[in-house]
Order: sequence, then C-alpha cells, then structure tokens
Amino acid sequence: MYEDNKQLSIVIVSYNRSAVLIDTIEYIFQLDGYTECLKEIIIVDQTECHTPQAQERLSDWNQNGIVQWVRLAQPDLTGAMNRGLLEAQSQIVLYLDDDIIPHKNLLVAHLDAHQQHPSTAAVIGQILQPGQSPERINYTSNKKGLTAFMDFPFNSTHACFIENAMAGNMSLKRVKALQVGGFDEQFIPPVAARFESEFAKRLVSAKQKIWFAPGASIRHLAVASGGTRARGSHLNSAEPYFGFGDYYFALKHGTPRERVSYCIRRFFREVRTKYHLARPWYIPVKWVGELRAFAMAIKASRKPAKLISERDLDKFKKSNLG
Repeated sequence: MYEDNKQLSIVIVSYNRSAVLIDTIEYIFQLDGYTECLKEIIIVDQTECHTPQAQERLSDWNQNGIVQWVRLAQPDLTGAMNRGLLEAQSQIVLYLDDDIIPHKNLLVAHLDAHQQHPSTAAVIGQILQPGQSPERINYTSNKKGLTAFMDFPFNSTHACFIENAMAGNMSLKRVKALQVGGFDEQFIPPVAARFESEFAKRLVSAKQKIWFAPGASIRHLAVASGGTRARGSHLNSAEPYFGFGDYYFALKHGTPRERVSYCIRRFFREVRTKYHLARPWYIPVKWVGELRAFAMAIKASRKPAKLISERDLDKFKKSNLG
C-alpha cells in the first residue's frame, strides 16, 4: 500500500463531452490500486450543458464525494489545467484526457515511475492514438533546440528521459510544476496547440527531468466532437486559434533563426496536404487563418507568460479557507 503522500490526484479537463467523459470516469473506478493509489478525482468541466444522464451521474458522484466536480464558466484549457493543479491535494497530479481507455495498471505504473525516478518532475505515459499499436522504438533525438524531441513516438515501449510532453497521460510533481508556474494561460482556448511542449521547455530549462513510462498506458479515442475539436477542422478554417499556439511556442522558446525557420515551414506545411490538393480553394482561406494566428502570436509573445504566481497560489488558498 502506498503512503498517503504518494497517492495520486487525477485531474480530467473536459469540454463539451458527456457520454465519453462518464465512460472514462467509470474506467478509472476499475483500475488496479484504485483504493490504495488514488486520493481524488477532479473534473474541471467547461461544458455549458451536459446531457441529462451525464448531469445526473456527475451530480451524484460529486454529492457523494466520489469526484470533485469543478465548473468553469468559460472554456480555457490551460486555465483549467492550472485550476486542477491548484485544487489537487496530492503531491503527484495525474492529468488524463476525457476520452480514453486506460490500461488497468495505469495508476500503479505512474506511482512506480515516480518512486523509481524520484528526481523527475513529470512522467509521461504511453499514448496509443486510433490505429496505433505499441512499438519497440529506441528513439534518439537528432534535433536540438526548439524542435528537440518534438517527433518523439509516444506509442513506444522503450522507457527513457525525454524533453517533450503530452498532457493526456501526464503525472506531475505538484510542487515542481508550481515552481515553473504551471501552464501558460496565454494559449487560446479551446485548442491551445503546443501548450504541453511549451510547458516541457520550461521544465527542462529549470533543470527538471521528464521520464517516459510506457507501462503507464492509455488508448486515446480522439472523439471527433468536443474538446480541442469543438471548433471543427483546422484544414478549412480562417480562424487564428488553430495556428496561434504553434507560432507562440516558437516565438517564446526559439532562437531568432529557429523562429524564422519554424514559422515559415509551418505556414507552407499547413496547406501541403491531400485535403488541399483536392480542394485548392481552401488554401487562401487557410493562409488567412495562419496570418491572423501569426500576428496574434507576435503580440502575445511580447508579453510575459501568464503563469501561476505565488500571489495566485496564496489567493487560492485563502479563498478556500474562507
């Protein structure tokens, strides 16, 4: 049995999903070590209106102390991630997507990874996307700087230290995550592309380590509606929020040469697809969105990152006490 201070707090950030969120929570109830390893389940919910069935289940679980159901009025992915970090009572916080099927030993594997590598700030578990299977990939990053580990295969079965992250199966040492300010709330909701990589860059810059633990595995369902897909497809949209995060990430963490190279490659890569080859009339539409995203990212990158400060932490503690 794990000591109380080695238990996990699970945080699930959800947006415009009902049935699959309920399924995900019920899968968690069935995990090995559920009683010993898990202190609490926190649902940070940005959904305006659930189905009656989901509303009833969540309300019942919340009233009976099975889950802590935190409702947010406006969708804000990184803000919701930070709210979960502030709410958590355990030293280790496990973030999970709201549309997953977890391996039965998920909780045990995350805790074991932290105990075997006590100096790590984060453990990223294996993530199997639709159609993927676990593969033995001895990955070596041949890139440095901004793009280091950006192509890491999260379906690998090879455990190793990495310098990138995916928040759908990520456990953090709460204190270390707070020390780097949590997640940057300048990312535009609900997409917030690259916010995990940006967070990983700050961890690594602070001399913290990230361990990839393939034994802590989930299957990501990538449900087509809700979540980061709530605004439709990036392929035919002139909206800036699809590209903003990628440009913002590069402008915040790249050298001048890296910024130019990364942003130019993205601008042309986004229309070099089979979709646009078959529908070339969407190319100018997409480029309008890219230009808008880049302009917004330049403006945002000139401001300080919007992180959790000591003042925010103290204010949150006082509001809970009050």
